[in-house]
Amino acid sequence: MTGIQALERTMPDIAMKLGRCTLVEFEYIRHGTQSLIASFNVATGQVNQATVGDTRTEQDSMSICEPYWLNCRRPPKIHLVMDCLNTHQSQSLLRLVAELEETPMALGQKGKSGILQSMATRAAVLSDSNHRWVVHVTPKHCSWLNPIEIWFSILVRKLLRRSSFTSTAQLKAKVLAFVDYFNRTMAKPFKWTYTGKPLVS
Repeated sequence: MTGIQALERTMPDIAMKLGRCTLVEFEYIRHGTQSLIASFNVATGQVNQATVGDTRTEQDSMSICEPYWLNCRRPPKIHLVMDCLNTHQSQSLLRLVAELEETPMALGQKGKSGILQSMATRAAVLSDSNHRWVVHVTPKHCSWLNPIEIWFSILVRKLLRRSSFTSTAQLKAKVLAFVDYFNRTMAKPFKWTYTGKPLVS
């Protein structure tokens, strides 16, 4: 979730009263943005990993993936559902996948040859179900298929929409505190209710 704005409201909220909801000031001071990179466990409904920072680089994404890689050294297979962000099909991620394979993989050279040649060649290998680590990339405009997007919506509704932040540091602290609170009190597996019926008639 990139570009989370640290907005400080210029006036305090007007509290709710009988027949009127809380009124939030529309003018704000913008203190910058932060990027949230998180992973969601569909079996438990918990946010397993979350980092908040100034960037969304390949290294930031790898900080989320590496704990899964350590677990995947044991027998189970890991399935990751990710959006089509370029850092989710990176050279670093492909190298982790290659390390888990019993048969060595000839990776080639980034931008020139082999599997590392392009994002398309990397994506093809990452999505191969024969590997112990399988990445499922949601199609463009279909991020709603990824359960972490449902959790991002909860974060916006419960914390971000009505809050006022005086700095990016305060935004970061509150987001990470919300992750902890959510895992302790609200986490449960999401129940998928879509039946497969076409959304457009």
